[in-house]
Amino acid sequence: MAREYSGLQMHHQLEAKRKHLTWILGVSALCILFYVLGAWQTTPSSQYDVYTRVGCDNNSATPDSNGSNQSLTNLDFASHHQVALDSSKTISQFPPCDMAYSEYTPCQDKVRGRKFDRDMMKYRERHCPTKQEMLLCLIPAPPKYKTPFKWPQSRDYAWYDNIPHKELSIEKAVQNWIQVEGDRFRFPGGGTMFPRGADAYIDDIGELIPLTDGNIRTAVDTGCGVASFGAYLLKRNILTMSFAPRDTHEAQVQFALERGVPAMIGIIGSMRLPYPARAFDLAHCSRCLIPWQNNEGLYLMEVDRILRPGGYWILSGPPINWKKYWRGWERTKEDLKQEQDAIENVARRLCWKKVTENNDLAIWQKPINHVGCVKEVMCKSEDPDTAWYRSLEACITPVPQVLSSDEVAGGELLKWPERAFSVPPRLSRGSVPGLGVDRFIEDNEQWKDKIAHYNRIIAPLRSGRYRNIMDMNAYLGGFAAAVAKYPVWVMNVIPAHIDYDTLGVIYERGLIGTYQDWCEAFSTYPRTYDLIHASGLFTLYQHRCDITYILLEMDRILRPEGSVIFRDTVELLVKIKSITDGMRWKSHIVDHESGPFNPEKILVAVKTYWTGEATKRKPK
Repeated sequence: MAREYSGLQMHHQLEAKRKHLTWILGVSALCILFYVLGAWQTTPSSQYDVYTRVGCDNNSATPDSNGSNQSLTNLDFASHHQVALDSSKTISQFPPCDMAYSEYTPCQDKVRGRKFDRDMMKYRERHCPTKQEMLLCLIPAPPKYKTPFKWPQSRDYAWYDNIPHKELSIEKAVQNWIQVEGDRFRFPGGGTMFPRGADAYIDDIGELIPLTDGNIRTAVDTGCGVASFGAYLLKRNILTMSFAPRDTHEAQVQFALERGVPAMIGIIGSMRLPYPARAFDLAHCSRCLIPWQNNEGLYLMEVDRILRPGGYWILSGPPINWKKYWRGWERTKEDLKQEQDAIENVARRLCWKKVTENNDLAIWQKPINHVGCVKEVMCKSEDPDTAWYRSLEACITPVPQVLSSDEVAGGELLKWPERAFSVPPRLSRGSVPGLGVDRFIEDNEQWKDKIAHYNRIIAPLRSGRYRNIMDMNAYLGGFAAAVAKYPVWVMNVIPAHIDYDTLGVIYERGLIGTYQDWCEAFSTYPRTYDLIHASGLFTLYQHRCDITYILLEMDRILRPEGSVIFRDTVELLVKIKSITDGMRWKSHIVDHESGPFNPEKILVAVKTYWTGEATKRKPK
């Protein structure tokens, strides 16, 4: 009986388990059924596919013309999400601008610049068009435009048809800036003060100060020419912000960017440079023609502001080594000696130490703190990082206070590459209100997933398709840090009127960037970026200015077949897409990397290849 009872008990237990399992499976099946029905009911019968215009199979998982895998679902929210924004009346298709605008730089327009004072080079500073003067058309590429060479070949070669200017190859022929070889330009690496080439010139500097131990990571080159100095510093893991004005040296900054080297249109004039205080480990001027001794040393004081404590300033060209070169420079010995004495005097006022003067090179070093410096010449302004349309001041920018004479003002930095992911001193010391160490660590972790997602929805970042990348709202520089392992560089942009200023944090990470108000044009030539990243940018600007002009500016600086990644709310992305559809862009919306339940979505866009006509007329 005991045995029978035991068997009966086991039978009932098995039956109960079977019923319980059946119940679970039944409930699960009903859940799946209702989910599928709900998804079917809310899915439009005909989703927009960006590639239908070129006859691609909507269900294909093969790479598209941009190299990305299109097996991901393209989302269509157009009929469900509408939002009113500050934008021009709808234009179904934007026309191409006249070919005379092919190299148009709105805020450095030569004609507009002539209306301004030549004193302190004001006529070559930023002077942007009014809204009535802004163009509602697409800047055309030259008729035979080609995709630029991939890095590192682009350092040495560029297509002639992309920048059809031979002036520098003639004007600077002896100095080996640039040479024309058939259908392409070649960049031998020469410069006015480095006839043996930039590589040998940098080796000479490396004999005088340490360039390759990771302490020097960020550099600024004033009056950069075609940026050969910055190009050859890259192989030493030094990232250089090169800038030069749009002047008689036609298209020099355009050549630099075509080579895949960081550069901007810019000048030291009457305004601060658009960089934060204590940004650069090294500053360089090789016959840059800046009168450093003028205006009470105003320009050298600006270099001091953006130079990190302990950073170096390198000067070659007049007046250095004037005893050897005075005849060639067509100046008197007395004049050149007086200029050098004046520069030395300004450097002493800045508390700089002269490291060496060796042949054609002179090097000074900024002190690690201001202990013992003369206090009465210090600037009284509250924020030394403020730099957007801020006038220069004839005073020394103070550095953060220290407790001892051997402490580095603002905090000591780790060497590169550890510097990229270590907590920047500005955050560890609480210098950026509302942002702390925890947020920095969290942001770094999030970017691992974001980059993995990007490598699925666009051509992989390691592929070489992209070289010049812009992050229009860079926040903590997490995007740039995460892609530093790839053959790319990122221009990190911090909007000028944002609540928190994080550009100094970005520089402390060993990255580069600039301030910018996106209601105005960026200081670059057309077709100079391969990939643009815009996260939350239009949330910031949707009520500040007409977003149509921001999108047209993005089109201006994006090369043909370049890509854009927008991250924002669905409502904004739908509006953006409706505008870019008229700009000869192909685009589609995809889910956030965390899945479909995240309200933030991603719009991926590609600028199609098209060029202007060969005829050229002068703009009215």
